[in-house]
Amino acid sequence: MSAQKTLSAQAWLELLLLAAIWGGIFLASRIALDEVPVFTLVAHRVFWAALILWAVVLLRRQDVPTSPGVWAAFLVMGLLNNIVPFTLLNWAQLTIETGLTSIFNATTAIFGVLVAALMLPDERLTPRKAIGVSLGFLGVATAIGLSNLTDLNPRSLAQLAAVAATLSYAFAGVWARKRLAGQPPQIAAAGMLTGASVVAIPLALIIDGPITLTLAPSTWAAIAYCAIVATAGAYLLYYRVLAMAGSGNLMLVTLLIPPFAIVLGALVLGETLAPRAYAGFALLAVGLLVLDGRLFRRRA
Repeated sequence: MSAQKTLSAQAWLELLLLAAIWGGIFLASRIALDEVPVFTLVAHRVFWAALILWAVVLLRRQDVPTSPGVWAAFLVMGLLNNIVPFTLLNWAQLTIETGLTSIFNATTAIFGVLVAALMLPDERLTPRKAIGVSLGFLGVATAIGLSNLTDLNPRSLAQLAAVAATLSYAFAGVWARKRLAGQPPQIAAAGMLTGASVVAIPLALIIDGPITLTLAPSTWAAIAYCAIVATAGAYLLYYRVLAMAGSGNLMLVTLLIPPFAIVLGALVLGETLAPRAYAGFALLAVGLLVLDGRLFRRRA
């Protein structure tokens, strides 16, 4: 196993910037959802982001794949990493707070480890990983509330939808390793968002009706943030931080996103979270740190 990279000051700054950008997506989505339906918001987000990333690809003069198999893989990746999770998270935010949605979103790493252990032969579920996953699930159960797990009211269904979104992200990670290994990051991101657009636009037209461009300035600003900053820009920054800090350190962004989302939700929307949400996040954070292995290395 290769040693985990040391985070430089520059890497820390860019990691925090990425967390702030993705923390803001929950607020921006909630603002847009006041005027734009769920599927239409997903269509806006993936379509405009795809255009921007293809512009980056063309400016860099990167070769565009022509293999039907690669484009089929992009389509599946777009479904797993964009259509399903974006739709579920948007729908959840119609009922639950933005900060709480971000806490559930942090379970992406928990499900990622579990799904990888089940589907990839080189990703064993070691005792340390099993403890981290268990703590993560305990954190999710605590945040939802044990009584709500047996009472399927709109709020509990929204919370479960947010958790299901992270499961889709986990399957997307496995799919990317199996079918998109070797693709340049910008090509993979642009292709994935193109595949998502092919699905999202017809879905929006069928389910939500005609897409109107007559929207309030605040709604357009929220859509622009979702597509340009938190999708196209964030993907480019993500791969930059990945190269600089390594995948182990990049997991820290999962812990840094909820504080930004919680603060923004409180300041802009006046949201307050129940104490169990914070207790659940604390357990989830410990689980993620156990998975990361940082605590064990320091003790050693």
